[in-house]
Amino acid sequence: MRSDLYQREMHSSLSNPTQLAREFDKGATYTEVRARLDALLEGETDLVAMLSTVVCELHSSFAYFHWTGFYRARGVELVVGPYQGGHGCLRIAFSRGVCGAAARTKITQRHDNVHDAPDHIACSSSTVSEIVVPVLSPAGEVLAVLDVDSDVAAAFCDIDQRELEIIAAMVGARWSGCS
Repeated sequence: MRSDLYQREMHSSLSNPTQLAREFDKGATYTEVRARLDALLEGETDLVAMLSTVVCELHSSFAYFHWTGFYRARGVELVVGPYQGGHGCLRIAFSRGVCGAAARTKITQRHDNVHDAPDHIACSSSTVSEIVVPVLSPAGEVLAVLDVDSDVAAAFCDIDQRELEIIAAMVGARWSGCS
């Protein structure tokens, strides 16, 4: 069931998405998302089911998330999926783009305007801002990156970064128990 906050967010996003991205209580929404994820993923052992559920919860909870997904590490490249939104790049080398930088450095990458980001790969021409969070195993190995794009400039703030890092850490901790 979606919260009243979500309903207001969806209604408001039609008239002013930039204002919406800054004003609604992101922290409360993330708390709700994490609680739903904990309940939905309890006992889940299928990796695709886990990743798909995380993407679905995030994408459907924030109107300013226009593309939400994982790029899974395979050797020295990232392979798309699961995701929600338009088509993503299918493969991204660790040496290229914002997603590659997150995988290569193991540090979250956040850009208020991707057009100012060096080596940004434009998978969608409508993307304006982006946050990419590495998903690490408990031993620090890069398993994937969680990529969220927005059509709203400067859509992501410290709250988004902190909360997405918490979710990425949860995914990393659960990853080894999945097949």
